[in-house]
Formats: sequence, structure tokens, C-alpha cells
Amino acid sequence: MTVKEVFRAHAGSQVADTRVQAAPAKARGTRANGMSARGDAHAGDVRAEPESEGGRTASASPAATVAAGRAAQELGIRRAEFELAVHLGLIAVVGAPGGGRPRVHEEEIARLRAQPGFPDGLVERVRTVGTAGGAALLGIAPARFTRLARAGCVSPVTFYLNRYRAVVWLYLADELAAFAAREPDLLAGRTPVGMRSMLESGADWRPRNWRSQRIDRLLNRTRDPWVRTAVQASALDPVQLAEVVDDPYERAYLVRVRPEPVFGRPGSMAAREAMGELVLADDPDEILWRRVNLTLELDAAREDRPAPRPGDDGATRAAPAVRTGAGTRAGTALAAPVAEPAPPPAGAGASHPAAAGVPSGKGLLARLGWRGRGAG
Repeated sequence: MTVKEVFRAHAGSQVADTRVQAAPAKARGTRANGMSARGDAHAGDVRAEPESEGGRTASASPAATVAAGRAAQELGIRRAEFELAVHLGLIAVVGAPGGGRPRVHEEEIARLRAQPGFPDGLVERVRTVGTAGGAALLGIAPARFTRLARAGCVSPVTFYLNRYRAVVWLYLADELAAFAAREPDLLAGRTPVGMRSMLESGADWRPRNWRSQRIDRLLNRTRDPWVRTAVQASALDPVQLAEVVDDPYERAYLVRVRPEPVFGRPGSMAAREAMGELVLADDPDEILWRRVNLTLELDAAREDRPAPRPGDDGATRAAPAVRTGAGTRAGTALAAPVAEPAPPPAGAGASHPAAAGVPSGKGLLARLGWRGRGAG
């Protein structure tokens, strides 16, 4: 073989290798071009994610994600309806790497759009009504609906402030319909004696039930023990919190990892003040339940990893990026929080023991710093 033939053979092999290597790259480029063509119509909504080895994205979620506003638009629902659907776990969201507002996978949007009855079915599941709408839905007077809500028979899912800065509670229409089918006797006739006595004493279970459901739903959205601890801590004022979590570095860490409110943009100062007051437990037995659950979650968090200290080199493991929402309820091996006592049944009296069902043990109560209602 001549020298020229050797060079020609070597050049031919290089061209063949280049074509083989370019084939998968061309396929990736075709997919990327299709994605970019779709994203150009909504510039700024789809966030570019850097690729790592093997073409996989560096984040925990390789699929494309979109911002909340874009997701609501593609689902054909209002922003408030979208935020409520996330809060209820109907729409799965993912945390943005490095912080920032949660985002939604395009595959999650496709899943929801493929459901029967879309989008009316999703809209109906997040439909809320106030007192007048709830009373009309149940076929009762607004005054009777208010009494049922104050007695804890129905629980609000959210609220807003009216022009007089008064809290207006909103209820899920689906939950009201389920209540009517479950308790038809409470919609007509005389109010049970126990419920009447409780209402005459000034009881109002609406804020407490709203707090309880809010905490449960936030816990369903995370598996990180320190975030779960922060959720429980959010129901206690600074004094109560310091009595349970005596380490200032741990308290500071709880503030850092506390979940952002589901309901999007911050409202007015009055709304933020109302939210700050409503999230705090205000009844002695409710405070006890929150302290118990905070203690249990704190123990689990300390076993998992210590809270970071000043001068740490970053070795403390961060909260794992978990897809939250519709797919995080099953398969968790977490210790269940202590169940909060439900409102007293309709036929019971107004009083109920504050410590009923509290895990027994002098050590736990001593750690809680709880001396009971009658202690001096």
C-alpha cells in the first residue's frame, strides 16, 4: 500500500467515526430545537437547566418545567385556583434548584389535561364558597351554616379580608356536599344540646380547623425532617417555640427552611398581619398538641442530621429536592404526628380534656415545659 493510500484509508475511518458520534448529538439537537421553538413563544417562563454528563440535567428533575403562571394558563384555570390546587395536592410541583418559587413539570400539565372532564373537573374540585354560598349549597339559612362552621362541623380551606378587614372564611364546595350527605340530621331541626352549649360559650373552631388542615397539607408536601419540624414550629409563638427548641441555631435553621406560603404573591400588610395571627395556636390544649408534635419531629430531625452551625463548611446535608403534591402521599416511612383532637361530637358537652391522648411519660411532658391548665 502506498503512502497516499494509507492516508486516504485513515481519513475515511475518521469521517466514519465522526458520523457515528454525530448521530446521537443530532438527535439531541432535534429534541432541543423542538423544545426551544415551543419556549420562544413564552420567553422567560421555561428555565434553561445546565446539562451534566450523559445529557441529563444537573437538577433532580430532568424534564422541562414551567412557572406557575404559565402552568395555570395551560391548565385553563385562574391563578388563585391553581394555588389552591397545589395546596390541596391536586397539582404536583417541584422546588426550583437554588431556591425560588416552585415550578411544574410539563408532564404534570399533560397528565392533568388528559384527565376526563378537563378542565371543568379540576375547577370544580377547587371551587370555594363563602357563608352565603355554602348555606345555599346546603339548603339552610346562613345563620345555621355559621353555627355549623363555628362548631367545627365544616372546615374552611382559605380566607380573605373584606373591606372592613374582617376575615371571611371560604369552604370547598366538594367538602360541603360530602358533609350534607354524611350528616343530614344537622341540616334541619333543633341544634343538638351539646353543640348549642358549646356555641353559647363562645367556641369557634374555624381558625383551629384551618390551621390543622394547613399543617397536615404542608407535611404531606415534604419528607425532610427539618422542614417538617419547621411546619410544626410555625404554629407556635416565639416564646412557646423557645421553650421546646432551646437551641438558638436550631431555631434559626427552622426559620430558614420553613416552607413558603402556597398562596402566591404577598398581599397587603393587613392580610399579612391577619395571616400571622391566624397561623398561631391560641387555645391551651391546641398549643399542647403543637408542642408534642414539634418535639416528636425535632427528635427525628436531630437523628437525621444536626442543624448547621456558624463556621460549618457546608457538609451539613441540605433538604432533598422532592417532587411535592399529587405523588408524595404514599410510601413515606415517617413517624406520623400525634392526631389533634377533633371538635366534640354534636351531642357532647362543651368541655373536653386538654391532655386526652397525649403520649404519656413524665420525660416528654418535662421536655415540653407544660405544667397544665391548673398549675400555678
